[in-house]
Amino acid sequence: MSEFEFIDSIKVGNTLGECILWDERSQSTWWTDIHESRLYRYTLADQSLQDYVLPGRLCAFGFIDNDSRLICAFAEGFALYDPESGEREWLYQPEAGFTGTRFNDGRVDRQGRFWSTTMVENEPTTNDAGESVKGSLYWISPQGQGKTLGNIRTGNSLCWSLDSKTLYFADTKTKEIRAYDFDPDSATVGKGEVFARTAQSCGPDGSIIDAQGCLWNAQWGGSSVVRYSPQGEVLATLELPVTQPTCMCLGGPDLDILFVSTAREHLDAESLAQQPQAGDVFIYRTSCKGVPESRYRL
Repeated sequence: MSEFEFIDSIKVGNTLGECILWDERSQSTWWTDIHESRLYRYTLADQSLQDYVLPGRLCAFGFIDNDSRLICAFAEGFALYDPESGEREWLYQPEAGFTGTRFNDGRVDRQGRFWSTTMVENEPTTNDAGESVKGSLYWISPQGQGKTLGNIRTGNSLCWSLDSKTLYFADTKTKEIRAYDFDPDSATVGKGEVFARTAQSCGPDGSIIDAQGCLWNAQWGGSSVVRYSPQGEVLATLELPVTQPTCMCLGGPDLDILFVSTAREHLDAESLAQQPQAGDVFIYRTSCKGVPESRYRL
């Protein structure tokens, strides 16, 4: 079998499909269309698709251990959200007094904390004191919350090594994925260094870690998903028929099915005519395996 075997696409035409996750409990994949305030759930076995209308823009989310709700980063902050009832419970809104920023990429770490980064959406950005600000990386758990890094324009690529000693993170504008020392007990982010660089024509979007400790990255503007070794070497590249892949997950019964979310945002009529599948989710069988998604611990 080749490295990637195309299976199907889910024809949703998302404006900004993001944060695609595999839920092994229900054997389904979930993702959000941020700008359309929609949440999707696709069940692989019967190819059924559910579409939830949200109370606001959902930027990132995670599953919760022994709970059907989701831990979420809406544009305005962290909340618990029940897709079936539509109930939302705000937990933490660290930038409630800010203008021009919103939350973006997020993920649950292996210790059960939920992390999400804010980004610059509209200039100028200011806090409630009128001072100029940029994005930051935040985390939350039932035991508390915290803030780290900073001066972020478009935070992305958030994931951890299998041993939780390395945090991977990117500011898409820099064209770099960075690897940071990470203390999983204290949630402390230490020294960082460049892990990989993209071409200048694209930037790093969402990332995951597979069962071999390799990092997969969706390259916005680059029409590709790239798999890197733990040392940052390119191992494989999946070319896509659309220019703006956003994130991916490995799922299916054997965790060897790759789902890739994409976006139509910023594409003009000519570009959309050339890539009519922009915004769809693409499904491939791979020769690699993923790891179960970490769950938030209430």
